[in-house]
Amino acid sequence: MRDGGSWLLRRGQDLSRYDESDVRLRPGAPNRARTKRRPEHTEAKPAMVVGIARGRQLCAMDGSDTLVTTVRARELGRRGVVVGDRVHLDGDVSGTPDTLARIVRVDERSSALRRTADDEAGSASGPLERVVVANASQLLIVVAAADPPPSAGLVRRALVAAYAEGITPRLAITKTDLADPSQFQAGFNGLGLDVVRCGKEDDLAELEGVFEEQLTVLLGHSGVGKSTLVNRLAPSANRVVGELTRIGKGKHTSTDARAFPLPEGGWIVDTPGVRSFGLAHVTAEQVLGAFRDLAETAEDCPRGCGHLGPPADPECLLDEFPDRERVCAVRGLMQAVSG
Repeated sequence: MRDGGSWLLRRGQDLSRYDESDVRLRPGAPNRARTKRRPEHTEAKPAMVVGIARGRQLCAMDGSDTLVTTVRARELGRRGVVVGDRVHLDGDVSGTPDTLARIVRVDERSSALRRTADDEAGSASGPLERVVVANASQLLIVVAAADPPPSAGLVRRALVAAYAEGITPRLAITKTDLADPSQFQAGFNGLGLDVVRCGKEDDLAELEGVFEEQLTVLLGHSGVGKSTLVNRLAPSANRVVGELTRIGKGKHTSTDARAFPLPEGGWIVDTPGVRSFGLAHVTAEQVLGAFRDLAETAEDCPRGCGHLGPPADPECLLDEFPDRERVCAVRGLMQAVSG
């Protein structure tokens, strides 16, 4: 019998004279049980992702100068990797041309500097988040004193993203030979933010030791001089340096994030110029929580207080905090999230 006798039923046949021994089942797939066990890759070698291009990852092996081109192993599923990720490699890790290793494990991240492509855009599940760099311990926000003019809005948003992840932010001001950045710099005085001037005539000695044993990300608009600064700090990087367009906007001379080793130790990551830095993934409470003194004061605020002050929050206790400059600076960051 075929199909359990259904064809006989369709022909009006009497099935009472048949039993189960007359049934011929269609051959199916082998009954070998699937296993959820995955290779442990106990011999996998540790490395860090230093660059990504065309579906391949460039990884620096721990304890050597070897750079290895890799692909993600199938068992990682849809999990992506970004520059800064700590990974483990299996296969050919010699770094020889035309060889590939596999990323078989990705370590848990200590931080993830992220942004949303746009505060309003996104899928049905919410705005689209993008991780810029993983495991960064410092963020160096780069602005130019002029040409293009510095953007306080971008600095505030980048600061918010850093504070939300526990990353130490610093502000670098380039092209100081074109304009005096003192007034711009003063707008962030209340935050206790380290500011360093990095113009052509400025000595970078102030940065000595700042990057040692750290993974530092450079972030800023196109044309502000990030790649020039990278070349000064890490001469072996040889990053391409571009010029401004006629409308005063920088060309994207860096098209992908790339990490470079520094002579004194540590890594510096050059990133493409950003045009927007969405913060839909951050809340104002996260920003306030990065400033312990203000957060403790705000604990006794009325329920529902947004801590932005009058007229929205007329009874906010931050209005009684003695350092008014600090309160105004932090509220500016919170407004960058709310607005």
